[in-house]
This record gives sequence, structure tokens and C-alpha cells, in this order.
Amino acid sequence: MGRRQLARGLVLLLAASGCTAGCSVAQRADGTAPAPVPPSVIIPTAIAPTQPEGLDGTSGAPGPQVCTAITRQLTAKFRGPVTAKPNAWNDGGLPAMDLCTLLLGDLPVTIGVSALPIQPDTLSRLVENPGAVESLPELGPEATISESRIVFRVADRAVRISPAGGIDRDPADGIEKARAIAIALAARDAVPRSLRPARQADETCQLATSAAERFIRLQVQLRRDYRVKGALTCIWGTYDATVSIVEAFDQLTIPEAQQVPPPRFAPIGQPGYYLPEAGELVFRQGRRVVRVTALTNPPREVTLATLTNLVDPMLPLFLR
Repeated sequence: MGRRQLARGLVLLLAASGCTAGCSVAQRADGTAPAPVPPSVIIPTAIAPTQPEGLDGTSGAPGPQVCTAITRQLTAKFRGPVTAKPNAWNDGGLPAMDLCTLLLGDLPVTIGVSALPIQPDTLSRLVENPGAVESLPELGPEATISESRIVFRVADRAVRISPAGGIDRDPADGIEKARAIAIALAARDAVPRSLRPARQADETCQLATSAAERFIRLQVQLRRDYRVKGALTCIWGTYDATVSIVEAFDQLTIPEAQQVPPPRFAPIGQPGYYLPEAGELVFRQGRRVVRVTALTNPPREVTLATLTNLVDPMLPLFLR
């Protein structure tokens, strides 16, 4: 009888304590333990980074481009001056786009052509837009138009027309839909004779090629290296990943530093910042501001160590 009372008392004691002791004993007995809480990992969400300051077509890569090829035709059609900035650049995005600037008077229109042949999801990624998207049969069965851009296919390339201020808005801010379509039609005819070779390399960028290929996990298919106002741009890419290292001189501010909440400090530069959500490292050293960006599709984590390893072979150049 005494044993029964003792057992009943033990049960009541365990119940009153929420079975904490009993549960703990059971976990130790069968060797299990509470599942660990997974660490929070920030995955870059950017598909194409904002083009670095200064890459506005006034300097950059010489060579064939759509904008200069269609100015005369559009000047006659619009009965007003249509010009183009003389050089092109690449946004280092996914897909990476070779870009140029057309000027309708003072209004800029950016024309982008995919630097690599089109893939099944290329057009849908370029269409990404919060507004309404409509089909545009004049430019083919896959062509679309929205309030900010026209996207269509020319042979094996994707083309994007992006007027500053948008499409079919107040002419003081954007351009009429009919003019946007006319520009797209002219660009469609010019793209095949304005394509750039996939590899445009600068020997200085070769210092970081091995590190870029380790991140990309493949031999790179795309190279876009050039100088912008004396500053170096290096881009390595495939269909699913890009790495870019972009140098700029005499930038008074680092716009990324003004974000809210502020970015993390990085142990490089004076100062340096790490933006994991953008897969970006940016730092100042003397006259230089250097941006290192890595993007993948599907997105994967880009650590600070990854970005510093990418730029490390070129630090003697940037820190001199």
C-alpha cells in the first residue's frame, strides 16, 4: 500500500511540474534532443542590380549598338531630333543586358539587348512589373507592353525598351504608346546587325577570373570588361549567375549608406558596407568607390566572405 501511495504521489508531482523532468529523462534515455533552430540566412532577391552611377552611356564600351543605328530613321519618322549617347554598357544582371541610351530631344529611352541567347524564362523575368501587362502582336506572339517597358524577342535575343517616365503618360514625363512601339519596331530591325560578341575582356580583370568561376561554378560564357571615365568595370556571367566588380572615381557619397535600416559595416575600405539582400559589397578607398555584386538564379546566399574573395585578387589595384 505504501508503494501505491508513493507511485501516485510521483505521478501528481510530474503532472504539477508539466512533465518537465519526465520529458527530460525520456529524451536522455532514447538519445533524442530538441531540433536545433536553423540560422537565418538572407538570400539576395535582386534579379538585376541597379546600374552603378556613371554608367550612363556617356562613357563605356565602344562598338556596335542599337541606339546609334536607329537615330536617322526615327528622326525622319518623328520629325524631330533623335540622337544617341555614343557608348554602351552592361547591367551585370540576370539576364545580363547590353544597354544604350536613345534621346528624344532630352528624354532618355534605354534599349537593352540580352548579352546571351534567350532562355525559356528570359522574357518573363524582363517583363516583371507591378502594373498591367498587355500583349503586343505587332512585335510577335511573345511581345508585351506595360506602363514602364516593352519586351519582345528578336531571333535568339530578348529586347527591352524602357523610356524614362514610362509609356502612354503625360508627354512631359514619358512618351506616347505609338512612339514607344515605333522605337521598338526600329530596334527590332537593328538588333541582328548590332550584336556584340559574348566575350569582351580586359587583361586587368583576368586577375579575378578564377575567383569568379569558383562562385559561378562553371566556365564563364559572358565577359563584359571596359573602362568608364577611366574606372574599371569587370563582369563575368552565365545564364544563371553573374559577378561584377565596378570601380568609380570621385563619387562624393555612397548611396547604399543612406538606406533604412542602414547596411552592415564591412571590414574593408574607409568605409565599407555589406548588403546581403542585394548580394553586394561596396567600399571606398581614396578616390575610388568599388562595388562587388554576385547574383544567381535560383537565388542563393552570398556571404561577405564570398564577395571579399571575389575582389581580393584585385585589391592591390584598388588600394594603391
